[in-house]
Amino acid sequence: MSETIRVSGGGFQPYDVVIGRGLIAQLGTRVAGLAQGRTVIVTDETVAALHGPAVLAGLEAAGVRARLLTVPPGEASKSFAQLEHVIDRLLAFGLDRRDLIVSLGGGVVGDLAGLAAALYMRGIDFVQVPTTLLAQVDSSVGGKTAIDTPRGKNLVGAFHQPRLVVADIDLLATLPPDQLRSGWAEVLKHGLICDAAFFDWLAGEGSAGAGGDPAALTRAVVRSVEIKSTIVGEDEKEAGRRALLNLGHTFGHAIEAELGFDEARITHGGAVALGCVMAFRFSAAAGFCDERVADRVKQVIAAAGLPVRLADAGSFTAEALLDRMAGDKKVEGGRLTLILARAIGDTFVERNVDRAAIGAFLKTEGAA
Repeated sequence: MSETIRVSGGGFQPYDVVIGRGLIAQLGTRVAGLAQGRTVIVTDETVAALHGPAVLAGLEAAGVRARLLTVPPGEASKSFAQLEHVIDRLLAFGLDRRDLIVSLGGGVVGDLAGLAAALYMRGIDFVQVPTTLLAQVDSSVGGKTAIDTPRGKNLVGAFHQPRLVVADIDLLATLPPDQLRSGWAEVLKHGLICDAAFFDWLAGEGSAGAGGDPAALTRAVVRSVEIKSTIVGEDEKEAGRRALLNLGHTFGHAIEAELGFDEARITHGGAVALGCVMAFRFSAAAGFCDERVADRVKQVIAAAGLPVRLADAGSFTAEALLDRMAGDKKVEGGRLTLILARAIGDTFVERNVDRAAIGAFLKTEGAA
């Protein structure tokens, strides 16, 4: 059994997100209609060892000519060097505009392969096959592709929507616990943004998903994709409501950048989770929401095994974090923007946030 969610909007060609179990076995059939010529599977070395042979065999059984292109695992591959490497290999393989890229991996591979697809021959089609929970509920849907720079995360990229997303829940069984929790942070974020009932389920019966329960994971992925696809359909390029999907990210990205994007110190999802806690605590301090709301968010996120205090990530100065936040891609005209909350499921974009107020808040959170 699988569920299909249609992602559509005024500015891009609609595509399906297929969610279910055992979907890798059907990948060749699903891709065959999109692959007019050759197919290159972009993946990392870890995922290639786990799933590469099965994916290649499935594609070739469906008559799709395919080959693997691997990059090193980890956030460091979202770089100009690896982008150049991928594009160079595509050129060496002789791909043309009829050909197809399949991204097989987590968010790093999806972002890198998607940006390469956006740039190659001024844009060729690509398919997302996300292998992590974080990628299934977030980065594989919506067309954001990017690489990092030493000055910040996702600062160089393009909007390039996939032709298809295939989210196989069975692939999540190979994830280490910290990577499953990392993805769970993005699931919780979707409830915090606009669906209080979903957040309540995640905090209760649905919490089994954080431990790998397939039924809970399936429901969590489906609802997360429904939320994200609706928002993306309304606002593809983040001119308005799509900015809400950045809840927790301004604080989280600043923390990640200060730690050198070292996933051994904090995962992306861990940084987002901590950022969500901080966004609700800042909202409470600013009088937008009740402190009890912020406390509940902190308790639920902590129960999922995710960081909730700045000290859980490391030692920081308020000034360093503020400088990182000032370089965030959501800054407009030098003004800081935060996604804040009135309640669980009721968030809004607050522009021109006072830098001094954020600095004072960071110090109450433990920054020097």
